[in-house]
Amino acid sequence: MATKEAVYDITIIGGGPAGMFAGFYAGLRDAKTQIIESLSELGGQVSALYPEKTILDVGGYPNIKAKNLVTELEKQLRGTDTAIKLNQTVTDIDKVAEGYQVTTNKGTTLTKAIIIATGVGAFNPRKLAVDNGDQFEGKQLFYSVKDLEHFRDRDVLVAGGGDAAIDEALLLNSVAKKVYLLHRRDKFRAMEHSVTQLIQSSIELVTPYLIQGLTQQADGKVKVSAKKMKTEDIKNLVVDDIVVNYGFIAQDDALNGWTVHPETDRGTIKVASNALTSIDNVFAIGDVSKYEGKQPLIATAFGEAPIAVNAVMKSIYPERRGPVHSTSLKK
Repeated sequence: MATKEAVYDITIIGGGPAGMFAGFYAGLRDAKTQIIESLSELGGQVSALYPEKTILDVGGYPNIKAKNLVTELEKQLRGTDTAIKLNQTVTDIDKVAEGYQVTTNKGTTLTKAIIIATGVGAFNPRKLAVDNGDQFEGKQLFYSVKDLEHFRDRDVLVAGGGDAAIDEALLLNSVAKKVYLLHRRDKFRAMEHSVTQLIQSSIELVTPYLIQGLTQQADGKVKVSAKKMKTEDIKNLVVDDIVVNYGFIAQDDALNGWTVHPETDRGTIKVASNALTSIDNVFAIGDVSKYEGKQPLIATAFGEAPIAVNAVMKSIYPERRGPVHSTSLKK
């Protein structure tokens, strides 16, 4: 049975940056809104995995640490009446007369519309493919940089070639004694500005190599054995820590278990230009959504949030006149 509280206009599933900004904007539209987040705090992947990362793609901030961006988003969100429900995992969504019944591990609520903002879902990084990797995890092998001070004055190897890997290497270079960046290709899949910074830095590039094994040294360091691609050449590097960033494995098992679930494609949800999924009044924004030309940036998610909220309000309250500018929403 659903709780006795009034039916929500909008239920936002996911409390990362996309969900937080959607909650704030829904508040500007005077929509009765709840945010349901499975973690114990807001911020999603940004807080859980990259609190020290420098964010460069948010308008108005030349650069800002991820954890500070989440703090500012939370301040913004707390200025609305949006209900924030932490430590709740959505286990089912079902169609009912009022719209949808949302079931979590802590109860059920009713809502007229849903905005899915779950990001990549469960945070399961692509693991380093070595036999004894689990022996080093959490000690000298990490899949994100949560505590920058741990790496101060240490020799660190970063493995990966995307934006996140380069960002982490540049971040670590500000405190570590020595930073290596190992990638299986000669070219990097990252923003040109970041690649330029990387080339101009003191970070030593190890390309094109792939890690083959880890060996604990008597002095406590780790010997990393890497094989040069398409050759039999082996390079050995001795470091204090390894940070691997090979991306994440999409986890949409929970979504697929819902009675009502939109059409997906490899862990992402297909949406129209207004963020609508294949299900009436169910929208998706942020990294979980997919459309032609999509760029998985925080800035993109911030643009998708008001599009989805306004589409919801037009659908459930067609008699209302939509906003012209954001300034017209505040009295």
